[in-house]
Amino acid sequence: MSQYRTHLPQLDDALFMTDGGIETTLIFHDGIELPCFAAFDLLKDAAGAARLDAYFRRYAALAQSEGVGLVLEAPTWRANADWGRKLGYSDVALAHANRRAIDLLVRVREAFETTDTPIVISGCLGPRGDAYRIESRMSREEARAYHQPQIDTLAATEADMIAAFTITYPEEGIGVIDAARARGMPVAISFTLETDGRLPSGDALGDVIERADAETDAYAAYYMINCAHPSHFETVLGDGGAWRDRVHGIRANASRRSHADLDDAADLDDGDPVELGAQYRALHAWLPRMNVVGGCCGTDHRHVSAICGAMKAARVRYA
Repeated sequence: MSQYRTHLPQLDDALFMTDGGIETTLIFHDGIELPCFAAFDLLKDAAGAARLDAYFRRYAALAQSEGVGLVLEAPTWRANADWGRKLGYSDVALAHANRRAIDLLVRVREAFETTDTPIVISGCLGPRGDAYRIESRMSREEARAYHQPQIDTLAATEADMIAAFTITYPEEGIGVIDAARARGMPVAISFTLETDGRLPSGDALGDVIERADAETDAYAAYYMINCAHPSHFETVLGDGGAWRDRVHGIRANASRRSHADLDDAADLDDGDPVELGAQYRALHAWLPRMNVVGGCCGTDHRHVSAICGAMKAARVRYA
C-alpha cells in the first residue's frame, strides 16, 4: 500500500506546496511541443522522461528549502481514454503511461523526502472534455464509469491519492469521487472558475461543494480551485459559507485573462509572482483551511516560491 493512503498528512493543516503550471512551463519556457497539452506523452522516451524528472526535482528541492510539505501531481491530467485515443494510445499503452508517471514521482520522493518535507504522490485526473468549455455533459454514473479505468490503474501503484483538476460541472466531480471511493482512494476535487467566480456550468462554487458532499457522504478529502486568477473568485469567497472550510487548496493562474482570452493567446502571461503571492495571503483570510498551494497556467517555480513565503506569513498572522 502507498505510504499515506490511510491518512493524508496535508489534512493535519501543515503547509504543503505543489508545482506550477507544468504544461505552460514546458511549452513556453522549455520550448517543448505538447500535443493536446498532454505532459504524460513525454514519458514515451528517455529524453522526455528526464525532462519531467528534472521538472519535479526542482519543486522537490524548493519544498525542502522552504521547509514545507509537497504534493507531487502526476503529469497524467490528459491520460484518460478520450485524450489518449487522440494521441494514438491504446488502453494498454495508456495504463502503462499512468504507471510510469507514478514510478517517476516515487523516485523523486525517495531522493527528497525528509521529516520536514513529507511528500504525497497524487494521481492527477483531468476532465473528459475541454478544461474551459462544456462540450458534452456526463451524468454522475457516466462520469464514474469513464474515470474508473484510470483510477483503477493509479490505485494499483504507489499513488497516495487521486486529484481531479479543472472540473467544469458538478456531475463529473461527483462521478470521480464515486470512482475513487470504489477503490478506497482518498480524493480531492478541484474546480475551475470563470471570471464571475462560477463554474463554466454556471453553478456557484459553494452550491457544488455542498451538493458533492451531500451526495457522497462528504467522502472527498478536500476541494480545490484551479485555473482561475484570484481576482475571479475572491468576491465569491468573501460572501461566506461553511463550505469554505472544505477548500484546502488553490492553484491559481498567473494571468487575469479569461479562459477565452487564454485559449486565443499566443504568448505567455506570467503576471507578477510577488503580487500573486500577496493575493494568496489575502485569500487565506477567507479560507482558514487553505494549506495546499501552487500554481496553474503561466506559473512556475518563481510564483510558487513567492506563494510559499506569503502563506507562511499569513499562517503566522492568523495563528
